[in-house]
Amino acid sequence: MSAALPVICEQPFAPERTPAYARWRERKLAGYPRRAEDLIVEVRDPRNLSEAEVREIQRVCRAANMAVYASPLAGLADKDIALRLGARLGLTRLHANPLADEDGISSLETTPEKAAAGFIPYSNRRLLWHTDGYYNPPGEHIHAFILHCVRPAAAGGENRLLDPEIAYILLRDADPEYVRMLSAPDAMTIPAHAADGVELRPAQAGPVFSVHAGALHMRYTARTRSIEWRPDPTTRAAVQFLNRVLEADSPYVFSLRLAGGQGLVCNNVLHDRSAFTDDPAPGRGRLVYRARYLDRIAEGGAR
Repeated sequence: MSAALPVICEQPFAPERTPAYARWRERKLAGYPRRAEDLIVEVRDPRNLSEAEVREIQRVCRAANMAVYASPLAGLADKDIALRLGARLGLTRLHANPLADEDGISSLETTPEKAAAGFIPYSNRRLLWHTDGYYNPPGEHIHAFILHCVRPAAAGGENRLLDPEIAYILLRDADPEYVRMLSAPDAMTIPAHAADGVELRPAQAGPVFSVHAGALHMRYTARTRSIEWRPDPTTRAAVQFLNRVLEADSPYVFSLRLAGGQGLVCNNVLHDRSAFTDDPAPGRGRLVYRARYLDRIAEGGAR
């Protein structure tokens, strides 16, 4: 009991624990990266990371909940890159969605039939801000994902990234009631998804912010047509504030365009993607492998 007590007392995400939050906030911001380039870790082969490479990726992820690895494997279409890198970082519980390949990895490339069905990741259209799996039930929350770029688009396809812990800080500093209301169990509801009169996914209500094993988790989407927010003024104000943060020129929002051989590994950070243009030559279009996990990245050391 005594060993667990400091963890409970230092829980920074409980609204009533203001001193613990203040200490955590100070540590978080003191070591935060200043630019997207600070996220990049050079690796020789992401399928066989060295101990030093693992430690460096973990260090960057401890600071920002994300890291970008850069390797010389541009153009190599090998799904083991994501799987083996993930395993070295403690990511073992792969979560496959219905559109994933048989091995649970999603091959994100322009696919007309999937795009026509409304699945934007398989089109060249822009993706709005979101966290992955925001429509999943609680037992299937996505806690981490990897995006490995085999081939970038000919033009466009940039990502913007925001650490959910930074989003939490900005909201709580603006008004503690914002995070309190966004932590309500009915803060955000994703309506049921049906096709041809058949319900494929039931409605899913849940909080935006929740805590799992002491770590902050966020579920969010900037979509408006298929989202039901809790109908109270404070929740609406919190959502509007967050939208302004995401669209402002914030020093905490990192912009980058993954090159071939590069990948993003993260604890399900907020992200979007700009529209892009593919190279018209066969086999030259944008290809990104996506692996989603029910685990968080292994810390590998103290914060």
